[in-house]
Amino acid sequence: MLYHLSALSEWAAAHGIESDFFKAMNVFSYITFRAICAGVTAFILSLVFGNFVIRKLISLKFGQPIRTAEEVHKLYELHGSKKGTPTMGGILLVGSIVISTLLWARPENPFVWLVLFSTLFLGAIGLYDDWLKVAKKNSDGISSRLKFVLQCVLAGIFTVFFLTNPKVSTVAQQLFIPFFKEPFLIGMGWFTFVFYLLVIVGTSNAVNLTDGLDGLATGCTATVAASYAVLAYVAGNIKAATYLQVPFVVFSGELTVLCVALLGACLGFLWWNAHPARVFMGDTGSLAIGGMLGAVAICCKQELLLVIVGGVFVIEAMSVILQVASFKLTGRRIFKMSPIHHHFELSGWKENTVIVRFWIMSVLFALLGLATLKLR
Repeated sequence: MLYHLSALSEWAAAHGIESDFFKAMNVFSYITFRAICAGVTAFILSLVFGNFVIRKLISLKFGQPIRTAEEVHKLYELHGSKKGTPTMGGILLVGSIVISTLLWARPENPFVWLVLFSTLFLGAIGLYDDWLKVAKKNSDGISSRLKFVLQCVLAGIFTVFFLTNPKVSTVAQQLFIPFFKEPFLIGMGWFTFVFYLLVIVGTSNAVNLTDGLDGLATGCTATVAASYAVLAYVAGNIKAATYLQVPFVVFSGELTVLCVALLGACLGFLWWNAHPARVFMGDTGSLAIGGMLGAVAICCKQELLLVIVGGVFVIEAMSVILQVASFKLTGRRIFKMSPIHHHFELSGWKENTVIVRFWIMSVLFALLGLATLKLR
């Protein structure tokens, strides 16, 4: 919305008006300026409205259900005191992202609307899931089958959009393989749908699994968002993309604004979500921001790099997959409990220790992912 203020500079020049004020309006045309403003706006919104949202969730009795002692005795001892902490705080997180994006992003950019739609779509699924958990007073929500079907619908929307948009259809059907000196692209054709589905399901569920300790998923998301702000900017700048030998994707540069808005929203939400948390994001937040990261990765053609940049999310998801596979095949468990952050808790680590160490790992993974831009 505020991007259009940059037109005042052109209007003044066309009418021969010499004014520093009108010249200064040109700053709104720069992605970097608007991205920083979006991040600050999202942070302030999360901070200012945090108390209001928390009080509202408490008044509505939207408290987080905790697994009972019969289900997981040791974990109940560690987390039993969190019972009743308001959930659905993802409303604050997603709301801050959407408002700051609408204010600072370029509205005619189709990628902006596609990513926002993905965020709201998955956020709505998470909101319904959280509501069912609160209503039933247990940790069960919507069925995994229904969740998967809805994620398939979103992947289908992505596929149709990219394959029918002439400006991006060619690059959309190609899988970019990093680490090679020359851009290495593999054609996917209609396998594009399956690949997009894997990215969307993988990222949204991985962030959802990571959201088990106070501020853990929030802090890790912030580092991934910062990394993809850089990657989106590079992919949308033809000079930078050519120099760093990554695919140039029209429209992707504007996603820098969304990524920094996500970063700011996470930092603001962390104010309330840090241990001991006053509010949980719930599936409302975790599915939304996970899907948003996957959508951004698809749009800037850096899907595979998400495995490195989001290394903590990958480890969390893999720990669940390995645990289930091992138990079904051998009857034995690899970890004391999955996702793996609970394994470390049950091994004697304090919750805050697990959180901070995972944040450190997330920063290192993000730096490693960015470093690959020069490893070509």
